[in-house]
Amino acid sequence: MAYYYYDNGRRGGFLSSLPPVTRNLIIINVVVFLVSLLNHNYATGLFGLYFPASPLFHWWQVITHMFMHGNLAHIFFNMYTLFIFGIVLERIIGSKKFLLFYFVCGLGAEALHLGVQYLQLHTYLPGANLGNAEAIAHIQEILSVPTVGASGAIYGVLMGFAMLFPESRITLIFPPVSLSAKWMVGIFAAIELFTGITGAAPGIAHFAHLGGMLFAWLLILWWRKRGILFDQNRL
Repeated sequence: MAYYYYDNGRRGGFLSSLPPVTRNLIIINVVVFLVSLLNHNYATGLFGLYFPASPLFHWWQVITHMFMHGNLAHIFFNMYTLFIFGIVLERIIGSKKFLLFYFVCGLGAEALHLGVQYLQLHTYLPGANLGNAEAIAHIQEILSVPTVGASGAIYGVLMGFAMLFPESRITLIFPPVSLSAKWMVGIFAAIELFTGITGAAPGIAHFAHLGGMLFAWLLILWWRKRGILFDQNRL
């Protein structure tokens, strides 16, 4: 197990000891969540991500949906994971690179999620044109249900950690299972793929999670190939 010490030259409270990008991402997510509680349905409708063909879609949702969360458990587990693994990644690859990594994973998650929705939409269109009620309901759901959460980027952070520290042990809160990072993240990916294909766990953007992991894997491979993964001055 490796431990990393980060000294930003400041002396203050707990938050000031965190690397800046991880700290600020957590703060922004928490503040946005608290403000959204004033009118959660309105905030979700305005800042959650809708499919681009939906009349509810706005360009800013491409970014803002990554800072929206559905409930307390949603934001807690995302921010807890970012806190545990984001700190390590940011300290070892540098803040600028980690910020880029986080948003590449988040946008990659979004791209795969929207791509799957596009395929689903065109799968249902023939039936909808024939008046099939089930197909029409599926299309209405795609166009009217927003996607929210930082989970795509967070799954990317998990993948990044597993690639840099594959033999590190990760222990789940529930169930209390302990495995190496590479196996834990591999199992997560398999579960997301299975549930995404089968629809066994509806209401969760499984392919967004997979997209975040995929783009994390690709970006770290690219940085390694260029020999700049640990060069904090080069992107």
